Amino acid sequence: MSRRIWDIPGGVHPPQNKSQSNQSPIQAGPIPKHVVLPIQQHIGSPAAPAVEVGDKVLKGQVIAEATGFVSAPVHASTSGTVVAIEPRAVQHPSQIDGLCVVIESDGNDQWIERQGVEDYAQLEKTQVLDLIRNAGITGMGGAGFPTAVKLSPPPDANIEQLILNAVECEPYITADDVIMRERAEEIVAGLSIIQWLVNPKETLIGIEDNKPEAIKAMQAATANTNIEVIVVPTKYPSGGEKQLIQILTGKEVPSGGLPANIGVVCQNVGTAYAINRAVNHGEPLVSRITTLTGDTIGKKGNYEVLLGTPVEALLDFGDTNFKKLDRLIMGGPMMGFAIHDLSVPVVKVTNCLLAPAKSELPDPRTEQACIRCGSCEQACPASLLPQQLYWFSKTQDFEKAEAHNLMDCIECGACAFVCPSNIPLVQYYRYAKRQVRVNSEQNAKSDHARERFEFRQARLEKEEQEKEAKRKARAEAAAKKQAAKKAGKAAPKAAPTGDADKAKADPLTALKSAAASATKRWKDAEKAYKTAEANGSDKLEALANKIEQLKTKADKANEAFVTARKAAKESAKEEAASDAPKAQVVANDPLAEIKKTSTEDFEALQAAKKALEEADQANADLVAELTAKVEAAKAKSDASKKAMKEARAKQREEIQKQKAAEDPVKAAQTAYDAAEKKLQKLEKSMAMLQEKGGDTSKLEGSLADAKAAFDTAKSNLESAKAATEKA
Repeated sequence: MSRRIWDIPGGVHPPQNKSQSNQSPIQAGPIPKHVVLPIQQHIGSPAAPAVEVGDKVLKGQVIAEATGFVSAPVHASTSGTVVAIEPRAVQHPSQIDGLCVVIESDGNDQWIERQGVEDYAQLEKTQVLDLIRNAGITGMGGAGFPTAVKLSPPPDANIEQLILNAVECEPYITADDVIMRERAEEIVAGLSIIQWLVNPKETLIGIEDNKPEAIKAMQAATANTNIEVIVVPTKYPSGGEKQLIQILTGKEVPSGGLPANIGVVCQNVGTAYAINRAVNHGEPLVSRITTLTGDTIGKKGNYEVLLGTPVEALLDFGDTNFKKLDRLIMGGPMMGFAIHDLSVPVVKVTNCLLAPAKSELPDPRTEQACIRCGSCEQACPASLLPQQLYWFSKTQDFEKAEAHNLMDCIECGACAFVCPSNIPLVQYYRYAKRQVRVNSEQNAKSDHARERFEFRQARLEKEEQEKEAKRKARAEAAAKKQAAKKAGKAAPKAAPTGDADKAKADPLTALKSAAASATKRWKDAEKAYKTAEANGSDKLEALANKIEQLKTKADKANEAFVTARKAAKESAKEEAASDAPKAQVVANDPLAEIKKTSTEDFEALQAAKKALEEADQANADLVAELTAKVEAAKAKSDASKKAMKEARAKQREEIQKQKAAEDPVKAAQTAYDAAEKKLQKLEKSMAMLQEKGGDTSKLEGSLADAKAAFDTAKSNLESAKAATEKA
């Protein structure tokens, strides 16, 4: 019984133009003078350079290491010398530069020592995933998602179908077609490894019916396996991941979801081939099959190209007529984009270079007004409303665009292909999708800032209530003492409040502290408002109201302090005539002697340096003697400076212990705030370094220590609060 094939909505039938490049076998590409290897050829965190300028490297050697779970290493694609690590032009629709490792080839193309696995089934699955991850393999159909991550579904996931995407529906591109014809057995070997890893109920290979030779080769290679080759009708974009899943299984990936959510794992032909080379032969991903086609190419075909090969070098190798070359497209005519610089390199996702003459692929016609014909809606394979998305994108109404499932657009270009008004719809969608992501990030930052502010306000409110209770207790004790003094009696001792010294403190000091605290909370609220305003928060009105409340409290607290201070001054004048001045005991600075020694040693060092500078250089003996004095003075100054630091640290430790004994909650809170601030600063530095592609290894240890210190401070704070509440 034949398997049922489902249809997908929409789709178009553009001219295939595949016979230009699939009539000859795969050829080896050039070994260029320089290979330019971007450290980010994948979705996720960029890799971090693991080599330095001047290093000698061999083919297959790691030159950039993965920096996270969703990341991938980069390997040298030929042997030679690292001559630069710098930003270079890379293939990107936005025409941006990216950090690259540049290797000058020695022409030997010498490999590192390679050793494959004899029987991967004897290993743990995690070990095989590590082999794939360390080989730098990413999705080679265009997305570039790290393959090891995709092959690590959640433990509770029930994978029903494993699908090998061999459709290759984009016009002109024949890289998958030709590799299936010539290397079908190696592709199936890689697919078998994927089977073993994800353990699906069935494994399917989907191929369009316009590839008869590839179909025959794959059927022969899977003859003695449980893998089923399914031929599907030619229709663009049936090679889209979600579209192929629907064609072969009838399942639809939900909006915002992943294939794994419906029990499906989908991989590309080139990815399966690379997995076989990595596991069974020990070869990392250093080359790929790339279609070189278009009317300006003299030697059209498919080439096994070293990653990092400049596009210009490949075009030269393909005997390109640069005079007729109108524009160069990375990818196909539907989803590809024009290259702004011929020095950009071939990377892991470069499946085609299309070099058409102007007559073959004319410039886009002038955009005209939308006539609301509905052709775009009928062609959309994702069942979206392209016309509505176009209007929302054009008017920058990104919220409505997102609500109409803009993020489900696969940017296939079918809508633009059928548009009679020549509107570049995909470009509008790409712009809108980027803005949606930017707005989402800004909103997340704004919400985080608001949550932190509200948490801090709640904490300060609680602390203020606790302080107010202590102030009342101190005021009552002071009132009793004053009454006893006037009556000529001894003042009774204040009831213990957990802080005996503070219970005896001057009420005026308490009012001053309250005023300072209220003013600080008001100023902090104003800072939080400015931060939220800069991030475009929608909570500004609530923050403004909070600021007004805090300002009122601060004004009242300051007014109370000023009034009390005036009253205290008047009272002091009255008592000055009768009361003898109180003796003031000034404690000696315990660090005074150490400070003096450190200062003297430093001054001696400076004097020795000055004497050396003024010495007659012709007198070698004098210079040698003064140099020795400088070194001795420096050693002595360093020693005294170290002693000073240790003494200060010990003094701070004693002060902290004293504060902890007086108010353990406040001391623990101070330590917690300091640990949190340090952790946030290191996390921000790490994020900035990762974004720039820098070396994060030096920060990782410090970040781990900061996290441990933060956890300890948090635990101490919770314990202190619990002990206080229990008391």
